[in-house]
Amino acid sequence: MSKNPLPKRSLSIFLLAMINVAAICSIKNWPLTAEFGASSLFYFAFAALFFFIPVSLVSAELATGWPERGGVFIWVQEALGKRLGFLAIWLQWIANVIWYPTILSFIAANIAFSFDPKLAQNPTYMFVIVAITFWGTTIINLRGMKVSGWVSSIGVIIGTIIPGAVIIILGLIWYFTGEKIHIDFSLSSLIPSLSSPTKLSLLAGVLLGLAGMEMSATHAREVQNPQKNYPKAIFLSGIIIIALSVLGTLAIAIVIPKDKISLVAGGMEAISYFLKAYHLGWAVPFLAILMVIGSLGGVTAWAAGPSKGLLAAAQNGDFPPVLHKVNKNNMPIAMLVFQGIIVTLFSLIFLYFPDVNSSFWMLVVLSSQLYLIMYVLMFISAIVLRYKKPNVARNYKIPGGNVGMWIISGLGILGCVFSIIIGFFPPEQIQTGSNQFYFFFLFIGIILMCSMPYIILCFKKPSWNEVTSYQD
Repeated sequence: MSKNPLPKRSLSIFLLAMINVAAICSIKNWPLTAEFGASSLFYFAFAALFFFIPVSLVSAELATGWPERGGVFIWVQEALGKRLGFLAIWLQWIANVIWYPTILSFIAANIAFSFDPKLAQNPTYMFVIVAITFWGTTIINLRGMKVSGWVSSIGVIIGTIIPGAVIIILGLIWYFTGEKIHIDFSLSSLIPSLSSPTKLSLLAGVLLGLAGMEMSATHAREVQNPQKNYPKAIFLSGIIIIALSVLGTLAIAIVIPKDKISLVAGGMEAISYFLKAYHLGWAVPFLAILMVIGSLGGVTAWAAGPSKGLLAAAQNGDFPPVLHKVNKNNMPIAMLVFQGIIVTLFSLIFLYFPDVNSSFWMLVVLSSQLYLIMYVLMFISAIVLRYKKPNVARNYKIPGGNVGMWIISGLGILGCVFSIIIGFFPPEQIQTGSNQFYFFFLFIGIILMCSMPYIILCFKKPSWNEVTSYQD
């Protein structure tokens, strides 16, 4: 039994930026957003102004002021106390546990699409691939952040940036060679219909697709010169993510008629239609495999981040000592195994659920709402820390003094609260069954998941405060 070793500074600006891009940018989201046509620009503009930019700027300031391992756990704890700090990191972690089955099923479906699409309808096949994939990424993460970072980086380059660039280039060729454009770029088409909340309910999915910039702060102690390099990595990854997402979405919307883009059918069918429009159907299996590699990079990044944040809470006394354990690579071995067991069980329930399509969307919305609650706590903490800890050195500070912080965090809070409320209205494009069931599923899910940290603490024992951790 020994104290935690100081981690090696193994993450460069490039590796950290690629971890962010791998965690956030995904081609699978582009066809879904492309269904909005030109109005997708409105959703991206809203998400950028009221969510992505505030998250990026606030994360950069807080991570350079409090670069300790733990990310949002440390930030919220410093500002609002231990219990809310535990709640914040719990929400970040559990939101991802709920989200994992959706991204893992996408990976399994893409593998099937490359050689036998019918397998995507087989829950046993889907579960086996989901389990193998997640436990594989868990083993990779146990090798340490340098290995995990390189896997995420290679995955995002091969599986997101390269195929994303191909899609964007093909879209530009389509546009400039005079082919029929399937979206209207008129001013009126840029603003979506605001006649009903259900018209905006897909915004929750758009925001979730851009969530996670703060996640890499859990690795801040392993970044070379974190006070200077962390904000540089944030801004580099932010530019890449927004550019790829906007251009990729528009490329797909230009080529594919709106009625051929299905939220329920998933992204690969839309990509297949896209390539066949260029008589490149033979390339569909190859692109499917590349997208699998990209998604694997994203899962690898996500599997490490929140679990390391939860480790900080565990070593703070919020979990039993068995979950404090780290291996020789300073990775939370017990927490990662615990996470793998929970995700496996959750995936089993999800994949054998009678109506996978509606449950898929409800899990996406619940995950989004829980994550957005965490962000509200983070934005409030950023404001509080400007007054409570004004003398803590921050290498990067949001411009404009405290007023600037109020404006940026205020925009983030407004965006998050609005999106949480909108999420309770089922989208018109997806059949989710009873509206009452939809509402109460989300409402009860939020109440239950927000209550869990306090339920866990009801069983807390003095032994949980053990500050050392076991190493292999």
